[in-house]
Amino acid sequence: MKKFVPNFITLLNLSCGIVALRYAMDQAFDMALFWFFLGIVFDFLDGFAARWLGVSSALGVELDSLADMVTSGLVPGQVMYALISYSTASYGDEVHFYLPFAGYLVTLASAYRLARFNIDTRQHESFIGLPTPANALFILSVGYMVQQAEYIKVLPLWAALLITGVSCYLLNSNWPLFALKFKNFSLKENAIKYIFLLLSAILLLCFRVNAFALIILAYILLSIGSNLFKSKIKDKDETN
Repeated sequence: MKKFVPNFITLLNLSCGIVALRYAMDQAFDMALFWFFLGIVFDFLDGFAARWLGVSSALGVELDSLADMVTSGLVPGQVMYALISYSTASYGDEVHFYLPFAGYLVTLASAYRLARFNIDTRQHESFIGLPTPANALFILSVGYMVQQAEYIKVLPLWAALLITGVSCYLLNSNWPLFALKFKNFSLKENAIKYIFLLLSAILLLCFRVNAFALIILAYILLSIGSNLFKSKIKDKDETN
C-alpha cells in the first residue's frame, strides 16, 4: 500500500497544475500562482515520501515528469501567451492572434528540459540549466506583478518576447546551477546556499509575493558568480 503514497502525492501536484492552468486561462494570475505554488509543494513531498518509505520506482519518475509538464510547463506557457496577447493588443488583428502562441515555446522548452533531466546523470548534486519549477515561478510572478501593478498594465512586447526567449534558453542551457541539497551544514561548503536563503528571506520580507521573480534572478546570478569563482580558484591551483 505504501508504494502508492508518493504517486498519490504526485497526482495532487498534477491536480494543482490543472487548477492553476484553468486560472491562467482566465488571466487570474494571483490564483494561478497560488495553485502552482501548492503543486510545487507536492512536487517536493512526493520525492521526500518515496525516499522516506523506500519505494522509489521508474513509474514514479515518469509520473513526476508528466505532472511537472503541466504544473511547470503548460501553466507558464499559458501565462506567457496571455502576457504577449496583452502586449500585441494594438498591433493589428493578425499579430494579436498569432504572435501570442510564441508564449508556448516555454512549454516546448520545458518538455525538452524534463526529458533531458530524466536521462542526465550529471544532475544529482546540482542542476544543468534552469529547473522548470524555478522558471515557472519566475513567469507566474511576472504575470502576478503585471496584474497587480498600478503603474503598468501590460509588458512591452519586446520584454514579453525577451522573457520567452531567455526562458527557453536557460531551461536547456549547459550552465551549472546549485541545488538546495545539504550533505552537511558546513558554512564553508554551503556558503552560496546560505547566502541565497538569507537573501531570499530579506526579499520576501521587503516585497512579499513580488519577491519571487527577484529570488529566481538572484538564484541565477549567484550560481553564475559561484561558477566564476570556482573557475578562478581552479585556474589558480593549476597555475601553482
